[in-house]
Amino acid sequence: MPFPTDIGVIDLMLQIPGQDQRSWYDFMQPMFMDEASRQYAKMPAEHLFRNVPDIADCDDYVAYTIDQMDEHGIASAMIGVAHETSRDAIRRFPKRFFGSWHANPNRGMDEVRDIVRAHEELGIKAVTGFPAGTLPQAPINDRVWYPIYAKCIELDLPFCCTVGIPGPRLPMAPQKTELIDDVCWFFPELKFVMRHGAEPWAELAVRLMLKYPNLYYSTSAFAPKYYPQAVVDYANTRGAHKVLFAGYWPMGLSMERTFSDLPRVPFKDHVWPKFLRENALEVFKCETP
Repeated sequence: MPFPTDIGVIDLMLQIPGQDQRSWYDFMQPMFMDEASRQYAKMPAEHLFRNVPDIADCDDYVAYTIDQMDEHGIASAMIGVAHETSRDAIRRFPKRFFGSWHANPNRGMDEVRDIVRAHEELGIKAVTGFPAGTLPQAPINDRVWYPIYAKCIELDLPFCCTVGIPGPRLPMAPQKTELIDDVCWFFPELKFVMRHGAEPWAELAVRLMLKYPNLYYSTSAFAPKYYPQAVVDYANTRGAHKVLFAGYWPMGLSMERTFSDLPRVPFKDHVWPKFLRENALEVFKCETP
């Protein structure tokens, strides 16, 4: 079967653009040791991306995003709710956008209470984490995350975590794929979704997914041309229900790049509907057209 174009894709990593996207990454500034990282033009991992998208100024970035989604067959997308523009998008188009809360585990119970509030007021469908980007850094299996993991289980929210060597020039130790083992062992009810590749430990990521039923992999921040072969092979064999589509617009990848690459990914016919839509519906319990 050719690449399906009418499936109603669910994108698990998208954001509403704006005039000041550079400010999205201010929280990392205290950790940058090299001048190039401090002076990035658009985003601190731009050295890894061939063409970070240019977004023209417009009066309604939410409507602009909807137009882009429609052009590429994206039915709905998960967006972070840190900015008012994103919250406005969810209020205006509740079936096109659903929210995620980016957690800072160093805030302790204050962060847990904020997650509950976001769940009650904004209907968030996930909590996200960036272990290498927290200050101080918080490894995936550090105890500071445990109250958040427990609350995710109570609220039935997946935890989406950046795994593998970070794109920005930050120490990688907090995101080693092997650290997931401790978390999935201690919290068997936690739905844990890997983000950003898990490289160079993609084969280990697959082994861990074979081991733990609630461990998943999303393809965020990778052009489809570069999806790890071990993950593609896993989706085509025993893991069709474990691999989920996530893009990276407008942070690092254009939708044109992503959707022109996708048809060349050698997924088997039965994998495409699960990868592009069905797995997200199952794991995130999101509403979508």
